Amino acid sequence: MMKFRFRRQGADPQREKLKQELFAFHKTVEHGFPNQPSALAFDPELRIMAIGTRSGAVKIYGAPGVEFTGLHRDAATVTQMHFLPGQGRLLTLLDDSSLHLWEVVHHNGCAHLEEALHHQPPSRPGFDGASGLPSLARITVVLLVAAGDLAALGTEGGSVFFLDVPTLTLLEGQTLGPDEVLRSVPDDYRCGKALGPVESLQGHLRDPTKILIGYSRGLLVIWNRAARCADRIFLGNQQLESVCWERSGRTLVSSHSDGSYAVWATDAGDSPTTQPTVATTPYGPFPCKAISKILWRNCASGEHFIVFSGGMPRASYGDRHCVSVLQAETLVTLDFTSRVIDFFTVHSTRPEDEFDEPQALAVLLEEELVVLDLQTPGWPAVPAPYLAPLHSSAITCSAHVANVPAKLWARIVSAGEQQNPQPASGASSWPITGGRNLAQEPTQRGLLLTGHEDGTVRFWDASGVALRPLYKLSTAGLFQTDCEHADSLAQAAEDDWPPFRKVGCFDPYSDDPRLGVQKVALCKYTAQMVVAGTAGQVLVLELSDEPSDQAVGVASVDLLQDREGFTWKGHERLSPRTGPLPWPAGFQPRALVQCLPPAAVTAVTLHAEWGLVAFGTSHGFGLFDYLRRSPVLARCTLHPNDSLAMEGPLSRVKSLKKSLRQSFRRIRKSRVSGKKRLTAASSKEANAQLAEQAGPHDVEVTPVQRRIEPRSADDSLSGVVRCLYFADTFLRDAAHHGPTMWAGTNSGSVFAYALEVPAAAANSDRRPERAVEAVLGKEVQLMHRAPVVAVAVLDGRGRPLPEPYEASRDLAQAPDMQGGHAVLIASEEQFKVFTLPKVSAKTKFKLTAHEGCRVRKVALATFASVACEDYAETCLACLTNLGDVHVFSVPGLRPQVHYACIRKEDISGIASCVFTRHGQGFYLISPSEFERFSLSARNITEPLCSLDISWPRDAMRARPQESPKLSQANGTPGVVLGPQSRSGSPDPTRSEGTDTPELPEATLSPTSVDSATSADTTLDTTGDVTVEDVKDFLG
Repeated sequence: MMKFRFRRQGADPQREKLKQELFAFHKTVEHGFPNQPSALAFDPELRIMAIGTRSGAVKIYGAPGVEFTGLHRDAATVTQMHFLPGQGRLLTLLDDSSLHLWEVVHHNGCAHLEEALHHQPPSRPGFDGASGLPSLARITVVLLVAAGDLAALGTEGGSVFFLDVPTLTLLEGQTLGPDEVLRSVPDDYRCGKALGPVESLQGHLRDPTKILIGYSRGLLVIWNRAARCADRIFLGNQQLESVCWERSGRTLVSSHSDGSYAVWATDAGDSPTTQPTVATTPYGPFPCKAISKILWRNCASGEHFIVFSGGMPRASYGDRHCVSVLQAETLVTLDFTSRVIDFFTVHSTRPEDEFDEPQALAVLLEEELVVLDLQTPGWPAVPAPYLAPLHSSAITCSAHVANVPAKLWARIVSAGEQQNPQPASGASSWPITGGRNLAQEPTQRGLLLTGHEDGTVRFWDASGVALRPLYKLSTAGLFQTDCEHADSLAQAAEDDWPPFRKVGCFDPYSDDPRLGVQKVALCKYTAQMVVAGTAGQVLVLELSDEPSDQAVGVASVDLLQDREGFTWKGHERLSPRTGPLPWPAGFQPRALVQCLPPAAVTAVTLHAEWGLVAFGTSHGFGLFDYLRRSPVLARCTLHPNDSLAMEGPLSRVKSLKKSLRQSFRRIRKSRVSGKKRLTAASSKEANAQLAEQAGPHDVEVTPVQRRIEPRSADDSLSGVVRCLYFADTFLRDAAHHGPTMWAGTNSGSVFAYALEVPAAAANSDRRPERAVEAVLGKEVQLMHRAPVVAVAVLDGRGRPLPEPYEASRDLAQAPDMQGGHAVLIASEEQFKVFTLPKVSAKTKFKLTAHEGCRVRKVALATFASVACEDYAETCLACLTNLGDVHVFSVPGLRPQVHYACIRKEDISGIASCVFTRHGQGFYLISPSEFERFSLSARNITEPLCSLDISWPRDAMRARPQESPKLSQANGTPGVVLGPQSRSGSPDPTRSEGTDTPELPEATLSPTSVDSATSADTTLDTTGDVTVEDVKDFLG
């Protein structure tokens, strides 16, 4: 009798090694502006700047590409930060009065940020035993003295404590209490109320033994630490907000709560001084708000600078966020759109220099950073090479374009420079230039496109660590809005006093919500793009190097196809302007397609080689020939019961409640029916997968395959078009290939159309007289009606088809048109490969059945090997509703790796995720920040930089033995110590470009499977709750 032994197939060691060479997950850098900043610091010797946030994050910036990031163990607000000049060390104060010392340390030539020490001051009375001093209580202000080796801590109780900075230990016996100060004060001033908290501590630039102490009551004291006595006393009676000690030490300037400031002479008359030499309320005589901070900077010309924040008249401009700059007779009131956090000037700090001679003013606001050039007449703003506010208008969609040709890149940069012409003076340069960027120059350029609520599309250089703004496209000028009239009225009503000057670009208010950009697609070879909006507008644009005046042709496409019984209840369409319109250099509109009803566009794709653009809404999809300016196809996808689609996103309050009720009824019904079905041994196809609303007992058991409830055909919004795709493939028969268009909907339907595209005349953009024709070739209905997320056609070798023009211009390897093609259809529940032209199932992977999650984003990406320069694989990257990223082989659909990337509660982060063609990705961790991550072991963009620091010889450093991993500010897993500490020592030889050079397999340039760009997403910022969100949380 023969015995057969079947060995269970295990992991292939060779394949596992190859996976390690191809895939690795890293969160690398945070692009954009820090969310909720709370503190600011500047090191004039190293020329680096630090920003602290309310979540406890610390970010240090230098020259473009020089960035360090750290996170405090406790998610407390950073209230103050102070650099130890030239040492690369930073002292931070949190709102719990804890002090933390951070260090920039070097490993293998690269630097990162570490927390070296922390100190929680005791809060009990008499902590030092003998003296019995009052409690340290809350620290209100910190001053570094004696080259940073000593820190003075002012407290709420009016005491000043001294701290040894290298060890973060309090020095006993040196504490200065308010009682000791009051002994030097006249009796008549001593009577009455207490001195109050210490509001300000200032050091003397040339004499470190002297400290200027400002108390809330208004008393100013120059204290001599060596003699332990008061050198001078200034008896102010107005509540103190801020003090600045002029460079020479002969002048003090104090600001107060009533909007006034006073100038005191330190060498005039006897102490105590009762009256200032100058006292003025700059925006009086009516009651004014407090001047929260004031700076005095002197110049050789004798025209000194006074810079202060606040002080505006309460009744008229109490709600303005202003910083005023006064020099001689020139006063400018900088008017910002968000709250002022802090500001500093870039000036000379060398003791041997007699004057400050300020070069620049940097103002940190709640939503942006603004830098002004003080050496150029007019004090113009300096464009920031990084820290740009991504959310100057709320981000509504985003897309990434990889391997941008050098010619197109230069044209986009040129158009952006014409938008923001730089002054002829060369002095207007970015003042924060510390450190050295060690990362290699990227071999390829990557563009990040963001669509915004105000109808703009912004182009960002995403090639490296610094996300640099390149160009801004505005679509609002094509439509009639009321904003111009409102602006003119506002300007007419504005008085000449105060002399306001609008500064900054943060503008969260949209003139018309219908202008919001929903989808963007760009052809990088022809410089043509499509921008689709909230009111059904689809705009075809082309890049022009010269300004022009031209009219834009408008065409309407009725997606309802005269279907009866439907009435649109949503917003009206935007009214386009008529006649020739002036357009600046850059992307200029060539055609406008208006979808009817004017619902938000949910999908768009562009094929510049055929001159076609496809678009979809919640009602159907259309095809437009923009060379002939004529519609080709319109198809309605509405179900007869799909009434919710007729109401639009701007009038969905009642329908939202209705849909939620229907959702809960459907969930309860499915649970009851599920229990009934448990008794029957149903062995239908394994599309019986787990519904996310399964009970807790199902989650605990974790079966091999889980049941999924079939979706009803009359689900709300079942006609929404989720994806559109163009491909040259076999649809009618196996012998002839040609242009096709594919559309996937929310109800699991896939429509495939065969297109007849006549060839354009040579060297002409005009189409021949014969029109494009579209014939329905195939229609696929997925069994469980799961929404179709993406569609992609694979050639005979199982590789994605190249982008338009890539094959015809020999920019990529031509696809294999001999073997049988296949189509990959990705739904929210499974991936499935069908053969073409028969459309028979070939391979599938049921993600929801195996993992219990749903697909949210999908893209095809090329992963290059670390070990072999010439080896690469094309894989399918997928983001789920649980925030996990999965990678599958193509076309075999075998799981390769999966990583936890985004918190499942972060719905906006998941909705905003964008994959790139080379295994990286972006997602929003706040309205103003993109987190960049990499799935590739080779293609990583992260900060690699160094800092020239000088340590004191006797500096004592105590570093932790290990680097504990904590959550980042947004709650996603990260490492406390900067970006490089997660894997030990960084490897400066690793390629740092966004895109790797084209490899043999990568020459096919796989694109995102749902658009012509590498990724295309829509982020709904209106806070709508969808049925899927409810199911996700109930699961």
